[in-house]
Order: sequence, then structure tokens, then C-alpha cells
Amino acid sequence: MLLFLIAFIAGVLTVLAPCVLPLLPVIVGGSVSGGVNRARAYTVALSLGVSVILFTLLLKASTALIGIPQYAWMWFSGGVLILFGIITLLPQIWDSIGLVNTLSRESNKAMSAGFMRQTFWGDIVVGAALGPVFSTCSPTYFVILATVLPASFAAGLVDLFAYTFGLVLMLLSVSLVGQKIVDKLGLAADPNGWFRKIIGALFIIVGVLVFSGAEAPLESWLITHVYDVTQIEQQLLQLRGNSGPMPMPTLGGAQTALTASTSAQTSTSTQATQAAISSAQKAMRYPRAPELTSIDGYINTGTGPDGKPLPITISQFKGKDVVLVDFWTYSCINCQRSLPYVESWYQKYKDQGLVIIGVSTPEFAFEHVYDNVANAVKQFGITYPVVLDNEYGTWNAFGNEYWPRDYLIDIDGYIVHDHAGEGDYDVTEKAIQAALAERAKRLGTSAPSSGISEPEDVVTVDGSELGSPETYFGSNRNEYLGNGTPGASGTGNFTLPQSVSLNTFYLGGSWDIEPEYAQSQGKDSLEYQYQAKNVYLVAGAATEGATIEVEVTRDGKPLDASYAGKDVIFKNGKSYVEISGNRLYHIVGDSSYGQHTLEFLITQPGLQIYTFTFG
Repeated sequence: MLLFLIAFIAGVLTVLAPCVLPLLPVIVGGSVSGGVNRARAYTVALSLGVSVILFTLLLKASTALIGIPQYAWMWFSGGVLILFGIITLLPQIWDSIGLVNTLSRESNKAMSAGFMRQTFWGDIVVGAALGPVFSTCSPTYFVILATVLPASFAAGLVDLFAYTFGLVLMLLSVSLVGQKIVDKLGLAADPNGWFRKIIGALFIIVGVLVFSGAEAPLESWLITHVYDVTQIEQQLLQLRGNSGPMPMPTLGGAQTALTASTSAQTSTSTQATQAAISSAQKAMRYPRAPELTSIDGYINTGTGPDGKPLPITISQFKGKDVVLVDFWTYSCINCQRSLPYVESWYQKYKDQGLVIIGVSTPEFAFEHVYDNVANAVKQFGITYPVVLDNEYGTWNAFGNEYWPRDYLIDIDGYIVHDHAGEGDYDVTEKAIQAALAERAKRLGTSAPSSGISEPEDVVTVDGSELGSPETYFGSNRNEYLGNGTPGASGTGNFTLPQSVSLNTFYLGGSWDIEPEYAQSQGKDSLEYQYQAKNVYLVAGAATEGATIEVEVTRDGKPLDASYAGKDVIFKNGKSYVEISGNRLYHIVGDSSYGQHTLEFLITQPGLQIYTFTFG
């Protein structure tokens, strides 16, 4: 009985949830776009309620629908809103469709005209399209779907109707109040006038936001700066004996597991409830982890009887261990700074059920070479398994876009935490602890140790004053070339200008511009003005085993030992960097941010420069 009342309250509160508030103008405006009509408000609200019930029962009946990604519902709902917005704003487009002209003849004429004006059937479609959006905005809804319905269909159905009744009642109230205001102001006096066009434009704008997921920042702002009404539901559920706050997915993606950077707030809520939620709830909340795909090599995985490295998969650990998949590439400075944390987690938790798989997905051709990656693994002290993802098979399977990026996979095979880039290491470690705690409870083993790991000799960068972007030299991405044609390839002669601009590189002498790098042809030079503390250069030599000595100056003077990078050497009062293997070279390591100009003097051919990166 208590859940019945909570479900009704949850339905009422859903209308005020952050993921629904941006849609309210569409609900209200859509019901008056053809003039004030109370019946339209009832039609939209009731069809939305029916949609929520049918959507829920379909999810209950078919686990296949649970696996449909959230963006599919997002595209469906957003696409319908955009379509109706276009029809409202430009009805002549609807009239020009041949099928409509056919429908408009004789007995079907009234129905097609009514649909064009977004009356009865149009309102039903709008309400039905928004059902999946509204139903994913309530923790109580997921309790009904994932725990009550499987246990008792009758009880779950009653609670579902209570939730839907509260939702429809509140939505109808908002629509009727909105219509009353519009009616009093006389805004809809002309059903074909400017107000209708504004409503059509509003449909399109909101539809684009829903379709693209761009309403997520608005939802996050509402949660942060206004109030998240779902907290009321969470408190009520706790009174009922629920295990704690329950973060819910949104079609916009603001709280889904596959956002580019998981927020600390969402992660903390996940940790609090992860060990207690059911598999059905996980299926609604988290995506299943894909498998490693098209792997080109294995490192640190052990060897078989034939002496070859053993393969490794994610699925072999399902039901046994927690897996952290770390995407990286060895010439990436952001990856290099994050590796000590990943290694420390492995050392701390490997005996408590944590498996880490480093996925080396190359940015440059030399990172495809097995020996290069193996040497980097040894150099960085990585002891956990690493696989080579040269064809981007695993990268694409995860839908990844960043180096570094960590995906935490729980004992059931779901991605329960996701973080891109550097930082928030404490948040990721707490997520690891929560996943391991669930594993320990499931398998009857000891709980993981608490506390946060802080490796020694780590470099942290806040980036608050960083003013220079990653700068590529190859024709594929050399947009910052200042004295040549970006995108052009082949050998050419370059002349250094009298003055240089910030974040623009200038070549001097003869250079061969290849897709990934620029290669010196003899006595050549390079200048670049930057704004940063640290400067890194990804470079190599064209001839394997060769070493190319490059003189480096800053603002016309040799580098000083107080700020020279670890790869800089000094000879005869001058500063040099010796380029041999293809890797990342540390050129400048200043104590504070500043704006300076670097000059490189090359005396021999074969230097291949890929990119500047900064910190």
C-alpha cells in the first residue's frame, strides 16, 4: 500500500523532474497550436499515460527491448517532435506530400486534414512519442519495473497505474492552466497566426535537443542550480525500506554510464546502491560491456605451451571478477600521467577480484608495432594485461572517443562507471571499491580495503592557464601551419617569418609533409610560440636505430637546467634533444605558466615530427 501512494506521488513529481521540465512548453503549446481546445489537453495527457503503461509492459514482456540503446528512444521522440514542428510551422509541406493528397480525397479527407492540424490523431502520436521520455525520469518507476512486476504482476500493474494516474493528472493540470492563460491573453485567437508558428518553432527546437541529447546540459544545470525533485522520491523509497538513492538513466544521457566524463555526484550515488540493485535494474540502468574485438597482440597475459602469449577476453571474467578496461596509447602524455594510478589500483585490488585490461589503440602508425608497445609497457612499469587494438575494433565496440578512458565492468558484465581524461581518480577508485564490494558479497569473500591510492611521483596538471592546443604536423591535421598550406602534402621549401604568432608553427628549410608527420630534409628549422608550463614533442627518426641531434632554444637562448625537460641534454653551453625511437619527448618542464617561443635547429635529414602537446 505504501508503494502505491509513493507511486502516485512519483507520477505527480515526474512532471517537475529536470528531464521533463524542458518538454512542458511543448505539451502546453502543442495543445493550443490550433486554438484553445480543452479536449486536446486530455488527448495528449491520456495518450502519454497509455504510452507509459504499454512501454512498461513491453519492457516486462521482452528483454530484447531492454537492450535497445537509450539513443534509439531519444531519436524516436525527438524525431516525432521535429516532424510535428515542421508540419505546424510550414503546413504547405504537408499539403505537398502525394500520400496526403490521396488521403484527402473523399472519405479520408477529414482524417488527413485533422492530422495536418495536429488534432486528435496528431495529439495521440505526440503523447505516445513522449511516453518513453517521461517513464525514464523516476526512480519509483524503475522499482516498479524491476522489482515489483517480476515478483507480482498484479501488484506491479496496480502500482504502475497509480504512477501513471499521478503523472497524467499533474500533466493535465499544467496543460489546462496553460490553456487558460493563453485563452485569457488571446494568444490563440488566430489558429493560423504567429502564435501557431512560434509553437511550431518550439516543437522543432525541443525536438532537436531531445534528438541530439543536447538537453543534457540543461538538465544538469537544473539539478545543480534549482532542485532535483527525484530526491523526494528517493527519500520516500528509503522510508519503504529501499536500499538508498537510485540514479536513473535519462534519454538525454546526462546520467548514463557512457557519458564522456562521469560526474562525481552520479558516481557516488552509483556506489551507494550498486551492491543492492537487481539484474533487471542493472539492465535498465547500465549498458552491457562489449567484448574485446580484433585484437592484434597480447602483453602480460602469460604464455601457452607453445610459448605464445595467451589471449584474454572480458567475458571470461563475468560472474567471477570486476574488470577495468583502460584505453590508452603510449605517446599520449595524458595517458602517461594516468598510468601510475591505474597500476596502483591493480597492485592494490588484484587479489580482491580486480582485473585490468589496457587497450592500446594507436594514434600514429608507429604505435601499431608490437615491440614499441611492449617496450612502453616495460618502461612505464605496467604489470597488468595489455592488448593491441590496431584496427580500432574494440575502440569502436565501446563507442570510445578519448585517450585515456576507463570503463569499469561489474561482476555481471555491466559498465557501471565510465571516466574520460585525467583527474577524478578518487571517484574512479571508489567505484572500483563498490564493484568489488558487490563481488565480495556475491561470492562470500572479504570486502575490499578502503582508502584512496596516491602513487608516488605523479604529475598533476590543472590546465587553468594552459593556452596552447595539441598541434599536429602531418597534412591530415596540420591546421596550425603558419607559413604553408594546411592539408597540402609533399616536399617543399619554407622560409621563417620575421615574427611569429601564438599557437602557430613555422617551418624553415626543406620539409616533406606526410599525412602523419613532417620530415626534415637537411639543415632545417622550426619555431613555435606557446602558452604552457610543459612542452612535449612526439617525434622519431626515419631510419631505425639512427639518432638525430636537435638544438633547442627558447626566446633565442639555450634552455636553462631549471626548466629543461627530462629529455634535454647540455653540451658546450647549448641545449639539445636527441631523437631516436618514435615516442614522446619532454622538452620544457617549467614551474609556472608562461608564453615563450621555441626554436629547433636540425642539422641532418630524417627527423619526423608528429605533434606538440602541452601541459
